[in-house]
Amino acid sequence: MNPQTQKSVRFLQSWIINTAAVLVATAILHGHIKYDTLQNLLVASLLLGILNAFVRPILLLIALPLLIFTLGLFTLVINALLLYFVGQLLQPGFQVDSFRHAFLGALIISVISVSLNLLTGNARVTVQRGRPPEPPKNSGGGNGPVIDV
Repeated sequence: MNPQTQKSVRFLQSWIINTAAVLVATAILHGHIKYDTLQNLLVASLLLGILNAFVRPILLLIALPLLIFTLGLFTLVINALLLYFVGQLLQPGFQVDSFRHAFLGALIISVISVSLNLLTGNARVTVQRGRPPEPPKNSGGGNGPVIDV
């Protein structure tokens, strides 16, 4: 398979996973996150994916101090903001009632997306076992360079 086809397949796979995750979130939060037609759901998941690809890295960079302070949990707030924004843009075809429901929806979407990406092989998890390799020894017998002042 050539690289361009592989990129297209990976894009379609991530879009289907994102759509399934949004569908599960709308089913769990029935009445608070809702869509009119399947086409509106597909557009909402596509727009959410585009925002996650282009706007989310900028927001993560701006919110870096908060991300460090909260040990990365502020990422859920950024995801909720993006989901709420998509709901505001696509109203009335796709609606998110409040920021609280957007937060819960973003949490559900994150868990479902990570699970499906792990199952389909889109994400890689590596486990390193054993001790890390030792640093190379100097021929002088010391542990590193010595600077005399």
